[in-house]
Amino acid sequence: MTILIDDPRWPAHDRLWAHLISDTDLEELHAFALANGIPRRAFDLDHYDVPAQAHARLVAAGATHVDGHTLVRTLIASGLRVTARQRRGRGPATTDR
Repeated sequence: MTILIDDPRWPAHDRLWAHLISDTDLEELHAFALANGIPRRAFDLDHYDVPAQAHARLVAAGATHVDGHTLVRTLIASGLRVTARQRRGRGPATTDR
């Protein structure tokens, strides 16, 4: 099991944000986030949004830095990906997370 983080390049709320995922297990992801001070409210169905300021600290704690394309491909391959359609409530929910 691996925790992955991409580059902080997504702007919102006057900050840049990165995405933090697990390649196999949301419980692993939640445990890693909790252990590293990332609040549960930062969880967005299949990933955590984390501020740029936390990036180096999360990598030092064991997250593997990857580019955004690798992160998305890994999330899809894991079966944990929540699609845009599912987010809008049009597709079958695959998550009770």
